[in-house]
Amino acid sequence: MRREAAGIGSHVAQDVGVSAACVPPARELEGWLRWIAEQHPVSIELTLDRVRHVADRLHIAPSVPVITVGGTNGKGSTCAMLEAMLDRAGYRTGLYTSPHLLRYNERVRISRREADDDALCRAFAAVEAARGEVSLTYFEFGTLAALWLMREASVDVMILEVGMGGRLDAVNIVDADCAVVASVDLDHMEFLGDTRDRIGFEKAGIFRASRPAVCGDPDPPPSLVEHARAIGARLLVAGVDFSALDEGGGQWRYRGPGRSRYGLPFPALRGDYQLGNAAVAITALDTVSDRLPVSAEAVRTGLLTAEIPGRFQVVPGRPTVILDVAHNPHAARVLARSLSRMPPDGARTIAVFSMLGDKDIEGVVREVKACIDAWYVAPTDGARSTPVSRLREALTRASALDPTHEFDTLPAAWRAAREAARDNDRIVVFGSFHTVAEVLPAIRSALAP
Repeated sequence: MRREAAGIGSHVAQDVGVSAACVPPARELEGWLRWIAEQHPVSIELTLDRVRHVADRLHIAPSVPVITVGGTNGKGSTCAMLEAMLDRAGYRTGLYTSPHLLRYNERVRISRREADDDALCRAFAAVEAARGEVSLTYFEFGTLAALWLMREASVDVMILEVGMGGRLDAVNIVDADCAVVASVDLDHMEFLGDTRDRIGFEKAGIFRASRPAVCGDPDPPPSLVEHARAIGARLLVAGVDFSALDEGGGQWRYRGPGRSRYGLPFPALRGDYQLGNAAVAITALDTVSDRLPVSAEAVRTGLLTAEIPGRFQVVPGRPTVILDVAHNPHAARVLARSLSRMPPDGARTIAVFSMLGDKDIEGVVREVKACIDAWYVAPTDGARSTPVSRLREALTRASALDPTHEFDTLPAAWRAAREAARDNDRIVVFGSFHTVAEVLPAIRSALAP
C-alpha cells in the first residue's frame, strides 16, 4: 500500500501540473496525520483563498446536490439524520464531519461506512500533490481530501458539516444547494466574536443567493436574518416556517412550508432536543426534493437508524452511563434538560468531567451543576488540557456541590466513579470530545465479555 499511495500521488501531480517532488514519502495514515498537522504555522487560520486555490487545482467542484450544515450545537446530529434518511432513500451519500472521537476515519463516510486507511492516504496524496507551495491547516487539508474522496466515490449527495463558524470555514468553498444553521450561541468567541449577533453573521456566511437557508434556532440573531435577506437567500426559521410537535405515544408531527408529516417515530438519537434537529433535517430535505426525492418510509426509517456517538449516548447496563460531548454553556443547558427529564430514581448522578482550557468551564458547570451530586475531574491529554487546579477553581466559582474527586487521568477518574457508583446511580461523562474519547475505551473494555 505504501508504494501504491506514492504512485497515486505522483499520478495526481502530473494531472494537476505539479511536480511529483512535492509529494512526501509514502506513509501510513497516522504518519500522514502527524505530517499534515506540522505543515501550517497555526492550527486555525480563517480564510478561503488558500484552500480555494488548491481545490481549483484538484477539480473537485461538486456536480451533485450539497447540503452544508453549520451551527453552534446540533449540526452533528442533523448531519447524521440527513445521512440516514438519504441512505434509506437509496442514494449514495458522502458525509464529512469533525472532530472525531476515536479514529480520523470517522470524519469521512461513504454510504454510511467510514473511509478506510488506504482511501484516506490516497486522498491526502492527491491534496499534497496539488497544493504545491500553498500551506494548508490540518482542517483545510482534511476538507479537501474529503471532497476528493467523495468525487472519486461518485456519491449522489454531499453532506458537509462546518468545522467552525461558516463564512471563512474551509467547507464554505462549496456552494450549498441548501445551507443549514442548526443553532446560534456563544462558542469559539476568540475567532467568531463575543455576541450572538456577530457569531450569527459568521454562521450565515454559508447561505447562498436564491437558495434555501434553514435555521433551527427559533430566535435567530438579527445579523443572520439580515444577511439572508441581503443576499436573497430563502430563509426558513424554526417555529415560524416549520416545527415539531410531540403527539404523545412515541410519535410526533412535522409541519413544514410544503407539507406536514404525521405519526413520525422519535429519533433513535437520545434527547428531547433531537425533535428540533429532526425537523431541521426534514426541512432541508424538502427544499431539495426536486433533485433528491425522499419517501415517507425513508424518512421514518432514517430517523430510527441515525446514529452518532457522544450525543447523550446511553451505554447499556447498570449503572446507567451517559456520554455527551457538551463543551459550551448552550450544549450544557441542553444536557441538563435531558438529565432532568430522565431522573435517576432518586439515586446519585456522578460526573466524570474535564474541558479544554480555551472553553467557558465555569459557564458549563453553572448550567449543569443542579443535576450533579459528585464530580470526578481530571485533565484531558494534549496541549489544550486544563489542569485539575483550574477545574477545581471553576467548580468553586460556579458554586458546584461537593464532593469533588481529583485524578491524574480521565480513565482513572472513570474507574473510580464506576467503583463508587451503585447500580441505580448514573454516571455522566462530559465536557468535550476529548473527555468522551479518553474514557470510551475504558468503558468498552469493561463491557467486553
